[in-house]
Amino acid sequence: MDALRWDRIQIVFHHAADLRDAERHAYLARECGDDAELLADVLTLLEEDARGAPLLDDGRDALADVAGVVLDGETVATLPLHDFGPYHVTSVLGEGGMGVVYLAERADLGSRAAVKILRDAWLSPARRARFAAEQRTLAQLSHPSIARLFDAGTLADGTPWFVMEYVAGAPLTAYCDEHALSVTERLRLFRDVCEAVQHAHRHAVLHRDLKPSNILVSADGAVKLLDFGIAKHLEGAGAEDQTRTGLRMLTPAYAAPEQLRGDRLGVHTDVYALGVILYQLLAGRLPFDLSNRTPGEAETLLLEAEPERPSAVARRAPNDSSVRGVGRSAWADLDVLCLTAMHKDVARRYGTVDALVRDVDHFLRGEPLEARADTLRYTLGKFLRRHWRPVSAAAAVLVVVVTLVAFYTVRLAAARNAAVDEAARTQRIQRFMLGVFEGGDPDEGPADSLRVITLLDQGVQQAASLGAEPAVQAELYGTLGGIYQKLGRLDRADTLLTRALARRRAIRGPEHPEVAASLVALGLLRVDQARVADGEKLIRDGLAMTRRLRPAGHPEIAGATVALGRALQARGAFDDAIRALDDAVRMQSASGGMTRELAVTLNVLAVSHLYAGHFATADSIYRRALATDRRLYGLGHPQIGTDLMDLASVHFERGMYAESERLYREGVAIFERWYGPEHPQTAGALMLLAQPLIKLHRVDEAVPLLRRALAIQERVYGKVHPRVAGTLNALGAALAEQGRQAEADDYYARTADIFRAVYGNEHYLVGASLGNRATTFTERGDNARAEQLLRDALAIYAKTLPPDHLYVGIARIKLGRALLRQRRYAESTRELEAGIAIVSKGSDPSSAWLVKGRADLAEAKAALGRH
Repeated sequence: MDALRWDRIQIVFHHAADLRDAERHAYLARECGDDAELLADVLTLLEEDARGAPLLDDGRDALADVAGVVLDGETVATLPLHDFGPYHVTSVLGEGGMGVVYLAERADLGSRAAVKILRDAWLSPARRARFAAEQRTLAQLSHPSIARLFDAGTLADGTPWFVMEYVAGAPLTAYCDEHALSVTERLRLFRDVCEAVQHAHRHAVLHRDLKPSNILVSADGAVKLLDFGIAKHLEGAGAEDQTRTGLRMLTPAYAAPEQLRGDRLGVHTDVYALGVILYQLLAGRLPFDLSNRTPGEAETLLLEAEPERPSAVARRAPNDSSVRGVGRSAWADLDVLCLTAMHKDVARRYGTVDALVRDVDHFLRGEPLEARADTLRYTLGKFLRRHWRPVSAAAAVLVVVVTLVAFYTVRLAAARNAAVDEAARTQRIQRFMLGVFEGGDPDEGPADSLRVITLLDQGVQQAASLGAEPAVQAELYGTLGGIYQKLGRLDRADTLLTRALARRRAIRGPEHPEVAASLVALGLLRVDQARVADGEKLIRDGLAMTRRLRPAGHPEIAGATVALGRALQARGAFDDAIRALDDAVRMQSASGGMTRELAVTLNVLAVSHLYAGHFATADSIYRRALATDRRLYGLGHPQIGTDLMDLASVHFERGMYAESERLYREGVAIFERWYGPEHPQTAGALMLLAQPLIKLHRVDEAVPLLRRALAIQERVYGKVHPRVAGTLNALGAALAEQGRQAEADDYYARTADIFRAVYGNEHYLVGASLGNRATTFTERGDNARAEQLLRDALAIYAKTLPPDHLYVGIARIKLGRALLRQRRYAESTRELEAGIAIVSKGSDPSSAWLVKGRADLAEAKAALGRH
């Protein structure tokens, strides 16, 4: 096939792909005429674009039917109107190649909604899968600037549909033009769009088709982001998303270079599209004119050409009121904003939407931008990569000469320079931190009104300017990333810690103590992000490197060992965690004194003993850590709050609920004073406080605490995270206490799903969730189902916990009750006796599990005649 023929096929395909079915058939009939081979090629590509085989190999010979319709000049009628649940359809809002969108009303509420239905659902399973994926994506996103999902279902013939928020508004660019908005007003609307996209990214969703027609603005100026039809979860976005022909579902004018090349996608892909939208808002047109170009020409232009500065384009439109009053320096910043967001080199683009929003905010406040225009160094690097062969040949000769001259000089100066560099770096960091926290002109005194987050953001901005001092910059990125991690800003911490690791590898090489420290720090962040396997690997790599490069007994070896203990603890490998932490305690105790590092390690060790069911050991270590921390920090430090919460957990597991509540309340009070009411640490403390309240039958006090904690945690961590699961589990317990067993089971099931997603099927927390579900079935009289769930839980415990663990004992007591209710008295007696023996070892005699277990055991023995 020659190039002209291929260009012709692509042109017809791209036009047809954007049309609804009825218009598509007419268009193909008109464009293909008698050229049956052209029609067959285009139909094949359209089928590939639908991502499924049924159109080609369906027994109904669907491809022949479609071709016949096209050649006969027939059209496919619009899908008939239906009622969808309580929604009554009133009119058609629009049609496309994938589906039809109707306007519908709900009579009982007097509200309107948009109903989207998949047309020709039988054509391809992939089309149905994409439709279902859009529905799932909308269901997990809850943001004021994202259209909400209301309902979903299928018609009698299996055609899927869903109901979403109806947005009466104009596309973003049209709204700005119609209302003659100023540059500042356009940026504020654009910022709202960015926040909606950032919300999707926090839930691991790439939009992949951002453009003004998918962003509507209502009459009151509210932004709504629509059409997640080709959105993708971050962990699944990559080259595999492309069709087998290499054709991709995208809008070329807004597509990032990596989309056009078929490279792996990421949040930077949506950043590029946002950059194009911003360019259009400022310049009044798209950065590249693709009209009257073949697809091949358009792709070459998008991949190789550089866009004209938006300021230059805007100045050629003297009648455009939006650009009036914008000065030269402001336009220079706007050019940097746009061109950085849509840079072809991903490494030079804003790494996240959050970074883009920060620079928009800097512009609106008249502050310097974090982004910088391309430097001579960067341009020279590009030149060298393009012409590396002749440059390498010339450089080789020079290198030989210079090496001979410099060798001895470098050896003599190396030790002196290392010492000087270290001293200079220390002074530079000290001056940097003082400058950040002074907050202004020293003659005017410190800026007391500055919040910590504001100061940290200023610190990051200053650190970004230290490109000439990469070692200092890397250290600052690592320090600031650690602070953001402690404040619960995990996405921000991720960016900075990743930069720190990259900088250190670039200047130190792959094997260096600073690289090892960055691996460990990033690994701990991955554990906090519930990516435990990734975190453990990073920490093990960092620990191994530290052991190779540092002498025995070095503090960094102990610190990395503690980090490994934390990762093992998060994975549920408590015995391995205890061994690692015991080693760390031994190393940190060698000096003979009690340090802060040793106090922290003792606390982590006690947590592992608690989870392993060693309550007496955990209690002893916690009390030692609490006494030490009170000497080191005073009474109001958050570390004291952590110690109190942990000590309360021991009392809770032993069934001492009143004492547990008292200690939890002390911890909550410290966290709220230190972190504030909306911090994830405060949320975790509230969730723990609710648990003894539930056991004490004070559910009305517990539920508001849990709902408040859940809202904070979902905002910070997303909906799939172990801490979110813990709060859902507690809500299930509260509902169960109120007798709402079916609702409680829903919460427990969601908890189990999260733990499976994070840890896999064989984790003790999955078993605990199954055990909780079993209780709801026992209470509802379905004892056979309860028995099966408990046996599944015990099978998981057998692989993950010691046989005398408290969770095993509780599960066996529950199983004994389920068997008792089925009148299997001998089996019930064995399970109850075994469970009571385990629980008795570490629990208060008045523990609810022991009380219930003994009552059930008495009943089972009575039935066997053993009073």
